[in-house]
Amino acid sequence: MKICLLNDSFPPVIDGVVNAVVNYAEYLSKNNEVLVGTPGYPGEDYSKYPYQVVAYPSADTAALTGGYRAGYPFAVKQLGMMKEFQPDIIHTHCPMSSMIMARSLREVTDAPVILTYHTKYDIDIRRSIHSHALQEGSIKALVHHISAADEVWAVSHGAGENLKSLGYEGNYKVVVNGVDFPKGRMPDEEVKRVTGKYDLPSDVPVFLFVGRIVNYKGLPLIAEALAQLKEEEDFRMVFIGSGVDEKSIKDKVRKLSITMDETLSDGTVVSHPGNGKGKVIFTGSIPERNDLRSWNTRADLFLFPSVFDTNGLVVREAAACGLASILIRNSCAAEGITDGLNGYLCEENADSLYQMLKYACSHLDEIHQAGEHAMDEIYISWSDAVSHAYGLYEDLLERKRSGKLTARRRLSDDPVFEKTAETILRYSDFMENEMPVYEGMLDNLENRQQQLQSAISEKVADTRKQLEDLLAHLK
Repeated sequence: MKICLLNDSFPPVIDGVVNAVVNYAEYLSKNNEVLVGTPGYPGEDYSKYPYQVVAYPSADTAALTGGYRAGYPFAVKQLGMMKEFQPDIIHTHCPMSSMIMARSLREVTDAPVILTYHTKYDIDIRRSIHSHALQEGSIKALVHHISAADEVWAVSHGAGENLKSLGYEGNYKVVVNGVDFPKGRMPDEEVKRVTGKYDLPSDVPVFLFVGRIVNYKGLPLIAEALAQLKEEEDFRMVFIGSGVDEKSIKDKVRKLSITMDETLSDGTVVSHPGNGKGKVIFTGSIPERNDLRSWNTRADLFLFPSVFDTNGLVVREAAACGLASILIRNSCAAEGITDGLNGYLCEENADSLYQMLKYACSHLDEIHQAGEHAMDEIYISWSDAVSHAYGLYEDLLERKRSGKLTARRRLSDDPVFEKTAETILRYSDFMENEMPVYEGMLDNLENRQQQLQSAISEKVADTRKQLEDLLAHLK
């Protein structure tokens, strides 16, 4: 099978959706042909991947989007390259530029389009755009493009219902993402190597958060709960990651008078004094996956009080290492969690989280047992997740071949993509039929130029020889 994966970001950017696309590509390419389409990042070497990566033109929008680039979805040259690939399936993981590109590509390949809804894009839109009218218009456009897919997948039931709340009227399937951590804890020596330079007494509970440092993941709520806890219990709270709200959350920790250690860019750990028994540690980003596994192995409880995340891969990464999580009741990330058995649930307020953390400090054996249950019950490998997705690919293609695929509703902007398709076909025809002629003409001109240069060189050499002979004769 030929599979085209599209997303609005790819390494060097790292986030949950990028992680999903990289793992889809890795596992699918073992037995299939895979092409990844993504906005290009200057200086990035895409030839290092064992599958084809087509990087199309992009603009730097890092200041607005927190490090991401905006791709140009009507890049005809790159669309032509994707058209030549002739995919059987087009699977886009973002409803923005990638979905626009998928719609154009479908017109020239007739491959069905799957859209996976990974995250609550409306929250990002409302966060980055201040005009209410522009917010609503952007969300409406987002839902419009999603409605153009032949099939919509959501990474959780909550994600699908969020999409419905934005005005999407179609159906969706829940297709969960996997985890690239193998199941099992890291060896003690590796844990010590990774965590050894930090102040982590063996008899003090260690709480952990891994992810983008953005307030809407519930980080202020964590700080406020810890401010209560430090008056009664000793603890270590480790934040791993970076993000636009890193300064904000550090300022909040200082304001709450919690002792804080932060890791500088050169690796030095600097301490800021506070009062009370606990301490908060900021490590910065840790890209090495086994180092993250070591932190998950060292910690006693993972804190993820986010109502934004639709799936919470970090919760399942923690589970892979036998680490239980505390989550917000009825959040998407809490799907599959049985309170007190394979994780813990609290309300979305600091006091409820504080009560849970206080309980954990005196019941660590129970907390560790819940981590073992999490490893057995909520962990899913990427191998299994992608295998399931591949079966759905086959089902979709069979329905298409048999005529049982429900015809999608025609949208008002379909003519735009039909015109784009015409341009792609013309470009491909030019590259296939006319360009070789021009290249041949250029080759002929280059050959003629070389012949002329060679003839001139021979004539100059002959004339020089005659002059040398004449001078010799005159002497």
